[in-house]
Amino acid sequence: MTHFEKIAAKLKDRGLDAMLVTSAPGEFYAMGFHGEGVALITPDKTWYYTDSRYIEAAQSLITGSEVALLPKGSSYYKLVAELVKENNVVKLGFEEEYMSVASHTAWTKEVEAEFVPASSLLTDLRMVKDADELAAMKEAQRITDEALLEILNFIKPGLTESEVAARLTYIMARKGAERNSFDPIVACGANGSKPHAVPGPAVIELGQFVTMDFGCVVGGYCSDMTRTVAVGRPTEEMELVYNTVLKAQLAGIATARAGVTGKEVHEAGAKVIADAGYGEYFGHGFGHSLGIEIHENPGFHIRNDKPIPAGALLSAEPGIYLPGKFGVRIEDVIMLTEEGCIDITRSPKQLIIL
Repeated sequence: MTHFEKIAAKLKDRGLDAMLVTSAPGEFYAMGFHGEGVALITPDKTWYYTDSRYIEAAQSLITGSEVALLPKGSSYYKLVAELVKENNVVKLGFEEEYMSVASHTAWTKEVEAEFVPASSLLTDLRMVKDADELAAMKEAQRITDEALLEILNFIKPGLTESEVAARLTYIMARKGAERNSFDPIVACGANGSKPHAVPGPAVIELGQFVTMDFGCVVGGYCSDMTRTVAVGRPTEEMELVYNTVLKAQLAGIATARAGVTGKEVHEAGAKVIADAGYGEYFGHGFGHSLGIEIHENPGFHIRNDKPIPAGALLSAEPGIYLPGKFGVRIEDVIMLTEEGCIDITRSPKQLIIL
């Protein structure tokens, strides 16, 4: 079943006559195409309109939908309004999580239909990856794993965080990545206590941890991985914190399987950190889903008390962050199955000392 067909099949369950897709992630999920346009999906047919910048690519790449050029002097609002009228659409789903107030005002002014918030129709479908999506994410992860092995031979005292981040971007691009999943995080020494530190001029020194959080996009799908390595001999405290984070990650991964809640997985990892006396230094969730976007639903966090389905891919990334000293985070991506989970990350997790 194509993604168009999956969306169309859910319309009746949501009480919708059609789904309006306007976001970049929604567009890519539905059509496998990154451009700028609008799609209208009904139970029987799909239309996609785009402008002259994207029409040639859209016509060659999109199947299962009528693909047409936005006429000069017209607008997406007018085109959709005509389709809505012709197809007797009364209840029209839209992506409220992505649409601005200004856009919503413009759409509802032009289109005579009841606009029904329905972002979750697409995001729920996106939770479970099909074979093609999984293959793309595995390939992105393969490139990310290879980039780590290569960067380990590059890192040395005297380099800046920015130099390492730039090198990671170059390595992944050279190996076939379309782009980064997000701007790489490289943090050395005390900067490692900031989970989302921005690489800068800080110079790597002997005796420091270096945390690297990075990933790439292949086939429109993201990878994500974090590794913390020591440059020179770590202190006993550094080793203790590292091993605690690793035990926490393994505990969460051991708990993860289809049907468990994000809260259960988070608490399994958080308990290990709390029992070691570092509970106050782990402030974020255990992990997040990813795919077309680097952060998707569902998540491994304390607020998620809903069962997670088989086929969902999520990060497993606990951390301990000691302000003014250092931080440690270890991150893999796992796919939930009925029996447990499959770790698609291949990089070693034992502490690496450079």
